Amino acid sequence: MSLKVGDLVGRKSHNCDVMFKIESFSADGKTVYLKGSDFRLLADAPYEDLELLSNGEVNRYRQKYIRKSSEILTKLQNHRQNNVDTFLSRAKINYKKNLREPEVFEMPGSILHLDGDKEYLDLCMNTYRQLNIKANGFCVPEREQADKVKDYLLEYAPDILILTGHDGILRGRKNLSNLESYRNSNHFVRAVRKARELIAGRDDLIIFAGACQSHYESLIQAGANFASSPRRVLIHAYDPVFIAEKVAYTPFYQMVNIKEAINDTITGTDGVGGIETHGRLRLGYPKSPY
Repeated sequence: MSLKVGDLVGRKSHNCDVMFKIESFSADGKTVYLKGSDFRLLADAPYEDLELLSNGEVNRYRQKYIRKSSEILTKLQNHRQNNVDTFLSRAKINYKKNLREPEVFEMPGSILHLDGDKEYLDLCMNTYRQLNIKANGFCVPEREQADKVKDYLLEYAPDILILTGHDGILRGRKNLSNLESYRNSNHFVRAVRKARELIAGRDDLIIFAGACQSHYESLIQAGANFASSPRRVLIHAYDPVFIAEKVAYTPFYQMVNIKEAINDTITGTDGVGGIETHGRLRLGYPKSPY
């Protein structure tokens, strides 16, 4: 078997549970550097531990998460319609189903997304567009996010801030309470603190921070509303997007249903957690024809 950069592989020692793309090789070719194709994980493995995945295996792997994502998107659309119905009831706007329905317009929360990985960022930005959420996204290495986040916040004034990329528990580290046991958690913590220096209120700026296996408790204590990873598991590339959507499309007078929001991610409560947070959606009526 001959492997090359860009091949999709699994680790035999882990029963090929995660699909990786080969990023590079060590100088002697014995170690292969990997990036999760769907999960926000960087890893390395001995060359002989890797198995090249067939087209059928790749398709089965991807279909699993495509189905899960489709189910979540359907639930999100139903949630939005419920918001409109509730708004019409609160505003005492009555209409008959057989007549032209009043045109309600939505003003969901806006997003600033800083991501350490360009490929994942592009996937997320495409999903924001599908979800009709205004989002500005920038590829910023994890170690630079703390130095740049204030400038981005001042320029774009978002309702929701996403700080993500790659993370992971360093090889051989056993103390999972120690921030130094993680690849990038300390960078995310610093970035959250910098953002909170500028906007302190957790309902004035909603923050999601972290990636695979991140130090969840430190991120929440630093000022994040939502973070990964309570059980130090891998998180899916779309998990921050689905959390952001739930915040953006929950009415401002309601608390985001934390349990529902987290259940509507790919990895669930093992991968994502958070605190009570108000939504950022405002609905208006009537919609201008212009």
